[in-house]
Amino acid sequence: MSIDARQWLDRIRRLELPPKVKIMNVCGGHERAITLAGLRGALPPNIELVPGPGCPVCICPEEDIYEAIQLALNEDIILLAFGDMLRVPVNGPKKDPRSLAQAKAVGADIRPIASPTEVVQIAKQNAQKKVVFFAAGFETTTAPVAAMLAEGVPENLLVLLSGRLTWPAVAMLLESEQAGFDILIAPGHVATVMGPEEWEFVVKDHHMPAAVAGFIPESLLAAMYSTLRQLLDKNYFLDNCYPEVVRPGGNAAARRQLEQVMNVADANWRGVGIIPSSGFVLGEAYADYDARRCFPSYADESRKRVGEMPPGCDCARVVLGKIYPNECRLYGVACTPRKPIGPCMVSDEGACRIWWAGGVRERAAPKVA
Repeated sequence: MSIDARQWLDRIRRLELPPKVKIMNVCGGHERAITLAGLRGALPPNIELVPGPGCPVCICPEEDIYEAIQLALNEDIILLAFGDMLRVPVNGPKKDPRSLAQAKAVGADIRPIASPTEVVQIAKQNAQKKVVFFAAGFETTTAPVAAMLAEGVPENLLVLLSGRLTWPAVAMLLESEQAGFDILIAPGHVATVMGPEEWEFVVKDHHMPAAVAGFIPESLLAAMYSTLRQLLDKNYFLDNCYPEVVRPGGNAAARRQLEQVMNVADANWRGVGIIPSSGFVLGEAYADYDARRCFPSYADESRKRVGEMPPGCDCARVVLGKIYPNECRLYGVACTPRKPIGPCMVSDEGACRIWWAGGVRERAAPKVA
């Protein structure tokens, strides 16, 4: 018999927990489910749920967005991007377009898309022009990009790739002096593609409870109960609380296509810096489809610096789980979904946008860095 959310909550409430336990969820989808279901208010007050680096829009390097803007403004191309990317701001003078949406408003041919299938269709319909797909995302969106290229695309299609792997960011946090959490809830969608085994390092290397969770309260609460029991019993293992979708080894076909089309390299995360082996790059066999090789002059190396969030924006600390969204200095004051300043207020997977949608409209006292 399946256990519903109320029963999981009752089980959690009966546990004899320490005064404070911090649980980090890596996925923006998890944070959205937690917030919209009101789980923070339903759980015992000594359980603190911390949103982590689970939004690809939030950590997409500023220089990649800038490069996409400049390509669209200065070349006779059609630029395609996932819808959330159009509103992410970059640093620059107010007189210049500071987002893809602003570049579109001044005449650049920029179009939002929802899937690589649309990308191929648009490229076929516009065979006389170069079509550049600005492909930003984690494994779950990068795998379909790899599949698209592996299956063959029109010659006029190029990819401006900004793909990232999720686990290296968590590894970086765990290897720091203060990880900031006691338990990890691993992302279900990523584990579906890459396999749950990718997260075993959390248990083996850092002796921390971990579980893979789905996106409904029952799955999330099951993962929380499992990891809390592990913490109390001091018996740590990676639990799969999303077995209906997550299988050992992940999606073998998707992983083969990722390995065929792409390589893994060190990569920059916005506001965080370079994280080793955390980025996807196109392999040599697919170099002809690499927009950076076709248009190399628009890569502005001077923009590659740590901490390039807008002035006053604390998105990097939100992404790393160091502060809650409403502890950002700009939250709800200068930065709102209507006029976002930081990337965490743009995407539906950004923690600030999720908290705002969940009804948190007042800024809390900011923590000292």
